[in-house]
Amino acid sequence: MAWTSATLGEICDRVGGIIQTGPFGSQLHQSDYSEDGIPVVMPKDIIEGRIVTDGIACVASEHVERLSRHKLKAGDIVYGRRGDIGRQALIRQRQAGWLCGTGCLRLNLGNSIIDPIYLHYYLREPDVIGLIANQAIGATLPNLNTSILRSVPIRFPHLPTQQKIAAVLSAYDDLIENNLRRIKILEEMAQNLYREWFVKFRFPGHEKARFVDSPLGRIPEGWENVSLGKLTELRKDKFKENLHLEWPLLDLAKMQQRTLSVSETGNPSELTTSRIIFEEDDILFGSIRPYLHKVALAPCRGVTNISVLVIRPAEKNLQSILAVLLSSIDTIRWADQHSTGTKMPVIKWETFQTMPTILPSQQILRDFETYVHPMMQTVKMASSRNQNLRRTRDLLLPKLISGEVDVSELDITVPEETQA
Repeated sequence: MAWTSATLGEICDRVGGIIQTGPFGSQLHQSDYSEDGIPVVMPKDIIEGRIVTDGIACVASEHVERLSRHKLKAGDIVYGRRGDIGRQALIRQRQAGWLCGTGCLRLNLGNSIIDPIYLHYYLREPDVIGLIANQAIGATLPNLNTSILRSVPIRFPHLPTQQKIAAVLSAYDDLIENNLRRIKILEEMAQNLYREWFVKFRFPGHEKARFVDSPLGRIPEGWENVSLGKLTELRKDKFKENLHLEWPLLDLAKMQQRTLSVSETGNPSELTTSRIIFEEDDILFGSIRPYLHKVALAPCRGVTNISVLVIRPAEKNLQSILAVLLSSIDTIRWADQHSTGTKMPVIKWETFQTMPTILPSQQILRDFETYVHPMMQTVKMASSRNQNLRRTRDLLLPKLISGEVDVSELDITVPEETQA
């Protein structure tokens, strides 16, 4: 099978593509942003090759026309260009019309030379990322410019084979995306149920409940106003090289924002100090800059460091309610407000354990556990599946784009979007 080599600049020149390294910058002011409007893709929104919309900024619709040259099209590749080299994602049809707040690579769709989705995966290969990073300018904050990107060497087969390679890799990402949607739905269901039962007090049998005064306001009779520390214990079990070196590492850097699920783990050797261990179903709470909302339900036993609070329920039937409580936006706000330090605020356990909360009756606890425990277990299983899918995809990626694994003769159905 014949493969062709060319620089990214040569390809762009042949297909009428563009490489845009600068966002709109000073063309947009803080007052132009709004809660509703057109999303603006920034480097922070690019995670694992996709656009994550949690926390994405939006621009009021009246400013969009002024910024029309920054509108994204399906098939565009957005990428980090300053200090976050290696982050990039493909813009899908559903994201067309959003605004680009970072670098953008655009190829004319329907060209006969290179498929944008193939190029998207090619640029995700670790060796290619390393090559680009080595060319970046600046020691403190490496920066990419148009000349650097134009010089990137690209190797590619005939277009139909590119589309088959893209289809294989996209199949893994589609499965991952489906699992992520399932995780999000389950977590939202658990949070909604928590609010219904323990904030609005619409729990089973609430119609007959008698309410009494408490420091947190009126609560059902038989429920208690307690501190978080009464329901939990903080674990600081020390890491031992001879026992825990093969356990997965889940430190603050690898914890995701706004989800209890775990997308990746590392090796304990990545850390050299302050390592502690956790057990399956422990709740991991990022204590540094708690506003980042990093809370995880441990899918297995593993290793972390002391910037993560390892919280264990005092009783088994508190597992689900604590997982949902600690990952709620109200808890994140409380922890943020009670943090100490300006540049690197930290919520200390001595303070965090005093957070007031409500302990419902044993019957309501059991009912909540019955509903929510299966949701949390499904979240863990879906997270585990995604880790396996990512590992398999990442093993295949360099073999496919190097031609080591030849798919040119395989009968592979190419989805319509992959043919774009």
